[in-house]
Order: sequence, then structure tokens, then C-alpha cells
Amino acid sequence: MPQSSIIDLNDAAIDCTKKFQILSLDGGGIKGIFSAAILTALEQDLGVRVVDHFDLIAGTSTGGIIAIGLGLGLSPRQIVQFYMEHGPSIFPGSSSLWRCSLHWLRRKYSADPLEAALKRCFGDRLFGESKKRLVVPSYNLGEDDVYIFRTPHHARLNRDLRVPAWKVARATTAAPTYFPSFRGIDSQRLIDGGVWANNPTMVALVESYGTLAVPLADTHILSIGTTDPVNSRHSRLDASGMLGWSKAAIDVVMRGQTIAARNQARFLVGEHNYFRLDPVVPSSEFCLDGIDRSEDLIAKAAHHSRVFAPIFGRSFAQHTAEPFIPNTNPETRT
Repeated sequence: MPQSSIIDLNDAAIDCTKKFQILSLDGGGIKGIFSAAILTALEQDLGVRVVDHFDLIAGTSTGGIIAIGLGLGLSPRQIVQFYMEHGPSIFPGSSSLWRCSLHWLRRKYSADPLEAALKRCFGDRLFGESKKRLVVPSYNLGEDDVYIFRTPHHARLNRDLRVPAWKVARATTAAPTYFPSFRGIDSQRLIDGGVWANNPTMVALVESYGTLAVPLADTHILSIGTTDPVNSRHSRLDASGMLGWSKAAIDVVMRGQTIAARNQARFLVGEHNYFRLDPVVPSSEFCLDGIDRSEDLIAKAAHHSRVFAPIFGRSFAQHTAEPFIPNTNPETRT
């Protein structure tokens, strides 16, 4: 099954008593429909609640929306409905010549429809109300430093819990050139976490090992991408300047980061404890704001979930995560 990028377990029995399971969700704009639809199909096929089988969920950008939604009790089906309902207003006229030309000079879209959709989805609930441990990457443009939103799963994590969930989602989805930065959290200039962790697997692994002291041998990871486009790098890039690299640079950097996170995580936890689901597609098939391909993303998820459901059933569904009890100090809520 080369196109599905699935690594299967061997037939050895698994000791589920010590397992700590991580769900990692890539960024990718409207292509998050694929990730949410995969989870929806798994729940339907196996009769489970996917979220019950993971101890920690990481999500960047659109993956951050999904992670926050799962933590606040939304089902994957409800998250798919969110994309289908609000996608057209978030990415209006994505292929229009005027908007594409304007994109060279300023951000492509207003953030108002995105913020309205997130407020409608999450209401006034706080990030700290999540029933699952979450890590959601962003980037602080003003301080030129990484920024990670973390639920109170450790005693010293007592700030992000007070942030409205919609604001965390807005910060991690502020994709440069597509949306303006988000300044709604202490006036900081926050942008999309995809600039440094579009595949947040290593962010989650560092959190489980470094903060929660989970042994690497006990860690099992399911990493879901938003499709993997096959690109051909023209030889002119070998000696190109800034203009020649203007379109390719972001794609190369993000793809390199994704591959590095995959390889590093697989090395640290072991090949049989790491699973990556990210089907290969032609480079022009899907794009970050391609709302017109929503149904095709759902169809692709239906195909790949048929293959992956048995693997999920025997590799992840046998473990039930213990209830998440936040480490909160009541005084931090005042």
C-alpha cells in the first residue's frame, strides 16, 4: 500500500497497560477536511470514539482546530460539518484572478469570517476546559520565537488555560500571506504554527517525554497529514535567486520539516510504534484554500480509512486513555 503511507504493526501481542498514545494532526487549511473525515470514518467503522484512545493530541493550524474541537467534545463528524459550512466564507473566491493577483501584495483573505466561524464553533469555552491534553503550536512574530499553547497537564502550565479556545485556534491558523497575524492574546503578534511545526509530531513527543516523563518505549503515535503532494523541483532552482524561489521556498521548508519530524519520531519511539497516514497526491490536486475540492477530500478519506480501520482497531483501539485531570490552581482562574 505505497500510496497510503501506512506502516503496519507486526503480529506480536501488545501490552496496552503501559501505552501512552499520541494523535498528531498536520496543518493544511481546508485540507483538514481529510483528517477529520478519516477520524469520522474510523468511528463509524469501529464503533468507537477516537478521542477516547489518545492521551495527548497535537494539532497545528487546521489540525489545531481539529485538536481543540476534539478536546472540547466535538465529534469528528461535527468538525467536518464545520469545514463544509464555513469553508466557503473563510476562503471566498479563492481562485479569482483579482484575489490571486492581490495575494502577491498583501494577505489573501480577511480574518473576520474565520474568527466568526471559530466563535460560533467554540463559543465562550476556554482552552483549559479541554477534556484531553493538548499542544497547539503557533509562532510569536514580535519576539521571533516559537509559541506553544498547552493545556494544564503539568502544575506549571497555568496561563493558556484561561485563553478562549477560539483565540488559540485563530492564532495557530494565521497562515502568512493568507491571513493577518492575530493580536488578540496579550497583543502578541501570533501566526500559524506551520511555519515551524506543520507536522507537530515532535512537539507532542517532546511534551510527552520531557514534560510528562513518558518513556519513549511506551509511546505510540498516529500522525495524520492532509495529503502529500508530489512535486518536481525544476533544475532552475539550483541557481535561482529570490524571485525564482518565491513560490518553492515555503513548500520546500514545510515539506522538509514534515519529513524530519516523521523520521525523528520513528527513530525515537521505534518503527512499530509510529504510524503516518498521509496519502500521496498530484501536486495540483488539492491546495490550502481549495474549497471547491471538499467533496474530493472526503472521498479520498473514505478510501484510505477503509484500509486503515483494521490497523487502527488492533494498534490503537485496544488502549483506553485514562481520564485527563487538569493540574490547575483555582487562584489562576481569577
